[in-house]
Amino acid sequence: MGGVIMNGLTASLVRSEEWIRVRRRIFRQLVESFLYERILSEPVIGHHVEAEYKLRGETETGEKVEYTFWAVRKESFDRIRLSDKPIIRITSRERAEADSIPLFLLEIAAHIPTSEAQLAQFMDELQQTHLKDTQSVRWRVGQPEPQVSEYDEWESALIEGHPYHPCYKSRVGFTLSDNEAYGPEFKPEFKLVWVAIKQDAAQISISSSLDTYAEFIHNELGHELQAFKSILQGVVSDVNLKLNANANTDVEVDGNTNEDASVNQYVFVPVHPWQWERIISVACAEQLRTGEIVYLGQAGDTYRPQQSIRTLTNVSHQVKPYVKLPLNMVNTSSGRILAQHTIMNAARISDWLGRVVAEDSFLQDELGLIVLKEITGVSYYHQKLPNVLEQKIYGSLGAIWRERLHPRLMAGEDALPFNALCHLDQQGTSVIKPWVSEYGLDRWARQLLNVAVVPLIHLLYAHGAALESHAQNMIIVLKHGWPSRIALKDFHDGIRYCPSIPHPLGYPDIEYPPANHQRVNRNSFVEKEDPSEVKDFMLDALLFINLTEVAFFLEKHFGLSEKQWWRMTAEVILNYQERYPELQARFKQFDVFAPEIEVEQLTRRRIHEGPGDCVHRVSNPLHVYRPVPQD
Repeated sequence: MGGVIMNGLTASLVRSEEWIRVRRRIFRQLVESFLYERILSEPVIGHHVEAEYKLRGETETGEKVEYTFWAVRKESFDRIRLSDKPIIRITSRERAEADSIPLFLLEIAAHIPTSEAQLAQFMDELQQTHLKDTQSVRWRVGQPEPQVSEYDEWESALIEGHPYHPCYKSRVGFTLSDNEAYGPEFKPEFKLVWVAIKQDAAQISISSSLDTYAEFIHNELGHELQAFKSILQGVVSDVNLKLNANANTDVEVDGNTNEDASVNQYVFVPVHPWQWERIISVACAEQLRTGEIVYLGQAGDTYRPQQSIRTLTNVSHQVKPYVKLPLNMVNTSSGRILAQHTIMNAARISDWLGRVVAEDSFLQDELGLIVLKEITGVSYYHQKLPNVLEQKIYGSLGAIWRERLHPRLMAGEDALPFNALCHLDQQGTSVIKPWVSEYGLDRWARQLLNVAVVPLIHLLYAHGAALESHAQNMIIVLKHGWPSRIALKDFHDGIRYCPSIPHPLGYPDIEYPPANHQRVNRNSFVEKEDPSEVKDFMLDALLFINLTEVAFFLEKHFGLSEKQWWRMTAEVILNYQERYPELQARFKQFDVFAPEIEVEQLTRRRIHEGPGDCVHRVSNPLHVYRPVPQD
């Protein structure tokens, strides 16, 4: 019945007003990224003044077709922005709004550097985004405006998705039913599936702030743990008897003593319910048969997904940590698995970064920087399997727990995901409007930049560390709407540094990606040889996407020009440099005022074939404000 209902939903969605609204957004982001990433070389978009442009193609019958749109090239990294006017499709017979993204791609396919197979996959990701975002937008219509009062609620209240990537909500692998059951926009709450894995088939990483993984799990599960142990004892006994019978042996099981010993040879691991049903229960059938993995059931605390979808908030206990679980689905540019080496590195990197902040009085005392450390992780040790079997389960079974924000906030402080600063309610009112009105636009914006930029450039200059501080990894902390400090998260693969640059604390003893990881994600490398790669990694996330989207928002809704925004950003950095002249060599080594920076081509990654990273060099809006050398 559920499948029938959801098939009916699809038919309803594609004929809805919301379908048109979402299609227009996808079209805009698609054309913007195609032109910006030079996937299409024509037309060349001009600066400053919005103008009409054309993309030319051919219909299936060979007739010439044009797609017209209005666009401008912006101050911010020369980003291209299409207007809100619909894209128009023109043939010799008609002029009408372009109403089919697949048809658009087919008609300009000759100009897209990719294969038919890759283009078909990309087309599917766009269609998946179209359906799933329409589903979420339509669900929101008629719902009362959510009364969001604290950070964890905000993490599920934001439904916009990536502001640049055209496949911002593809969630390939999720059906519409899955999307409603596990998408954060629908505010689902569910319990996790738990399994037990033999210790010799598990890898554990744990922070120095914790004693043992077993004790941590005891705190997580509470009274449920004893019930799980009882289930485990029964399964272990049953498996042993069957294996012994199959082996024609006469081994006797010595009552509870051996059973207890067997139970203690297992570690407990949570699994996302979707991941269990769609992936683990099938891919690990052999391990379940032999008792290497034991299914314990769905139990424990209740969780709600955050906007990153695989990170979950414990709604039963406000102080218990968040948990990140792998999902074998694709969203935006990435598969949402958790590679074993990133799980193993999580606590090690967090401990190192925690020490860096704790021993730096500027970060700790003056800026009050919050680092939400990843405190422990566990992974099924799939590298022991033959490669053909390992690839079926690579990065699919494991977990990372992250410290909770709530206990780190002080009295009077509130927190928002950084991208909530660009959020509009259903009436089109900005979340930040009351604060801008109270404190003044220029003053509030300048304080926001001080709070957001200074901790990250200090980590870069003073410690040689770059954090992937895009909007989902940054949290803004406010007092009565006044930006006061930030919290940072997601370090297991969201940090870069150069081991060749000495640091008084040394660097984490990390595990390196296995050779087969490169086929999953070529861009996941913590250690870099070139300092410019470290610097660009930070600027790509912090400036190119994060602060640029805020710049666009403030210009559109409050009239603050991009030029003024980037001038203020440069002043924040220059003020910092004046305060720390002893870091002059690092200012040159990590030149954030360079004419260009290297950023990822997020859309090209979806159509690219073969080796090589999808990056390009773009104009840096900070360059014009670079410090003038003194004679």
